[in-house]
Amino acid sequence: MIFLANQLQKLVRAFRIWSILLSLLFFLWLDARNWTYIKGFSSKRREKRQVLRAKWLTRELVNLGSAFIKLGQLLSARADVIPSSWVNELSSLQDRVPPFDFQNIQEILFKELGKSYQRIKNIDSNPIGSASLAQVHKANLISGENVIFKVQRPGLEEFFRLDLEVMQQVARVVQNNKSLSQGKDWVGIAKECKRVLLRELDFRIEAQYAARFKQQFLEDKKILIPSVFWDLSTSKVLCLEYMPGIKINDIKSLKDKNIDTASIAKIGATSYLKQLVNYGFFHADPHPGNLAVSEKGSLIYYDFGMMGFVSERIRGRLNSMIKAAALRDVSGLVKELQIAGLLEADIEIGPVRRLIRIMLNEALTPPFNSQIIEKLSGDLSELAYGKPFRIPIELIFVFRALSTFEGVGRYLDPEFNLIAIAKPFLLPLMTSKNQDKNDLFNELGRQVTEIGNKAVGLPKRIDENLERLEQGDLQLQVRMGESDRQLRRMINAQQTLGNSVLLGSLAISSALLASTNRPLLFTVPIFLGFPIAISWIKLQFKMRNESRLDNLQKRRSSN
Repeated sequence: MIFLANQLQKLVRAFRIWSILLSLLFFLWLDARNWTYIKGFSSKRREKRQVLRAKWLTRELVNLGSAFIKLGQLLSARADVIPSSWVNELSSLQDRVPPFDFQNIQEILFKELGKSYQRIKNIDSNPIGSASLAQVHKANLISGENVIFKVQRPGLEEFFRLDLEVMQQVARVVQNNKSLSQGKDWVGIAKECKRVLLRELDFRIEAQYAARFKQQFLEDKKILIPSVFWDLSTSKVLCLEYMPGIKINDIKSLKDKNIDTASIAKIGATSYLKQLVNYGFFHADPHPGNLAVSEKGSLIYYDFGMMGFVSERIRGRLNSMIKAAALRDVSGLVKELQIAGLLEADIEIGPVRRLIRIMLNEALTPPFNSQIIEKLSGDLSELAYGKPFRIPIELIFVFRALSTFEGVGRYLDPEFNLIAIAKPFLLPLMTSKNQDKNDLFNELGRQVTEIGNKAVGLPKRIDENLERLEQGDLQLQVRMGESDRQLRRMINAQQTLGNSVLLGSLAISSALLASTNRPLLFTVPIFLGFPIAISWIKLQFKMRNESRLDNLQKRRSSN
């Protein structure tokens, strides 16, 4: 009986998730039809609708619960998978939910801590924070220490695993659609999300992260991280030192305490660059709710559930990438991207070079404005989405974290410039690890040797090509870039029209079946139309992305 109840619960949950997904597909199809705009179609009206749809999706993810809230937050970092218009909305996804009963808190603490529960002198019944995964309460220990307890919501893990199972099903269905899965490993992304989300359920891992993060800044008095109480922490309970502070976005309170906000912005930026460059371990969610300032002007970090890692392999390649970008060496940067595995094999490099050249010229041309990281992050989204790129998740989290903190820095100090603060950290990356005074001459010698080798082989290549020309074996291939783009547009438009006709026919079939003696059959055309709708949406995003790129090129050429 219990088994049947569980299966029914899974079926109902899966039906709700799939219904929201199908509703989203229908709304996107509707928004693309010009005749649905009562006051007439315009790009501004379509953009306004898209914002409303993105907000609707955000609300639905919140209503679906913890797993989907976290999924939305993870997807907001995947600029290579979803378009930037959706990234912006999902990035603001918050998981504040109503608190659960305090009696549950006491029961969980007693069950998880056992005899150690007796160390608690008293605990505040009013939570200081409530999110989708856990609830936070302030407490006092018999030893006199003030602490906070982060307690996992009761029964969360069971529902979490159920939702993750449905996510895997959705990923497999999407992956089976060849047009939608081209260049994207949806099943791999789903597995990565599952791994990350299940890791967040184990508070012992967060305790380890907090301790490691604190270790990085033990000698820095300007950075404060709460200590972990290991004997009062379990997989479902995390006990940390209570460290009160003024929220970093509370400018009025900071100024009332005579705290220099510009100094706080610089301290935060410096600490972030240390995390990325020196340690390769960083706080991946630095929004204002996770940052505070002590009365003495030190920066306090909270919440260590989402931390990022920069592997040695990526850090090693970043050195060469930054050097190539600084020298405007597009070919060199493309080569580094290929070595790092960020570009698919057997692709046409020409369009990739063109995209990278646009990004370098747009974002990396001095003088640098105060929103350089935000601009780079936006360019990265345009560059990655729908293109043959494989962006490691750690790099995406780096850009998102820096972009978020850049916004916090500008809020604290209107003249905040992350690039200026980053110079001492970037300069070592632009030099080799074993640099000496002869490196410049060695590099020049290597380039001269390479040019010499090419020059020696040049007569032989010319002779071979002349011989092939005489024999009629030499073929000349001329690529008409604009013609190719126009042809792609025509093909995409034709496919969109065909998909629209099929979707309309299936919708009519569903309506007719709903009026028969067996109305449940109306779901058959809906399921048949699902892969077609996915293909149609991908075509819409692809056409919009190519249009944005063309507009960007036109602006560059006009300048």
